[in-house]
Amino acid sequence: MTESTPRMIAFAVNPTQEAFRGPGREGGAGSAGIRRRRRGSVLPGFGTSAAITSMVVLALIVFPLAVLVLRAASLGPGGFLAAAWTPRARAAYGVSLGASLIAAMVSSLLGLIVAWVLARVEFPGRRILDALVDVPLALPTAVAGLVYSALYVPKGWLGQVLVPLGIKGAYSFLGIVLVLVFVSLPFAIRVVQPVIESLDRDTEEAARILGASRLQTFLRVVLPGILPAVVTGFALSLARALGEYGSVVFISGNMPFKTEIAPVLIVARLEEFAYAEATTVAVMLLAMSLALLVVVNALQQRLAHNAQ
Repeated sequence: MTESTPRMIAFAVNPTQEAFRGPGREGGAGSAGIRRRRRGSVLPGFGTSAAITSMVVLALIVFPLAVLVLRAASLGPGGFLAAAWTPRARAAYGVSLGASLIAAMVSSLLGLIVAWVLARVEFPGRRILDALVDVPLALPTAVAGLVYSALYVPKGWLGQVLVPLGIKGAYSFLGIVLVLVFVSLPFAIRVVQPVIESLDRDTEEAARILGASRLQTFLRVVLPGILPAVVTGFALSLARALGEYGSVVFISGNMPFKTEIAPVLIVARLEEFAYAEATTVAVMLLAMSLALLVVVNALQQRLAHNAQ
């Protein structure tokens, strides 16, 4: 047996591994160079695509937000607080945040139910219902505000029945929540639906065979797997509702200290040529959105880690 026989046998067994080795050496400098070249060729054009991505993010997201923050910071701490923390602004923050949280929770619950039905139940018209879920995403939000206000005014189709019962939908906090649920519900559905479709049904069947009830199977087997997606849907719905303007402006009545939301207050300040106050309210709304998203994302990561 010659000296090169073991190498020939090894090459016949695993030619890929031997191809990385230079002649007469075991993984020397030639091997490292080949490995580096092969790793670099996995994603061709990565440098160019990374540069384009960075430019897009900086130009369309970071730069405008930085200008907004810097313009508000030019007022100084005292001027910023005086403009951003007026009684009217605090009331608008409360209405926006309260209505958005309620709408996000309702959307998450309803979205879970609708996503489960669309993913697990076969019935006539399911595809049509599945397509209708995306209508709020394509429909101008101003149209939704007009339709809801027409339905819930005292002489509207629903208002003439609900108003005598003491349920006021138009020009009220309830109306704001309704339109926010309308615009945020598709996010809660579309995030959870593919996760439900990818669940392993054999695990559910095993739990039922072992004596678990349907409620126990859902709470202990299904829910841990979809809970991170539900939290993600909640975060997206909350972010969508917190910045909504077009649908709310028609149904809320825009009454200060009652039904005025923060985006409406920003537009009102701009119409009054109070640009400093409009900027500070926008910064406060941005800070609330970022803080809520950070908290929700941390919760989502913890739930995903526990599920694994």
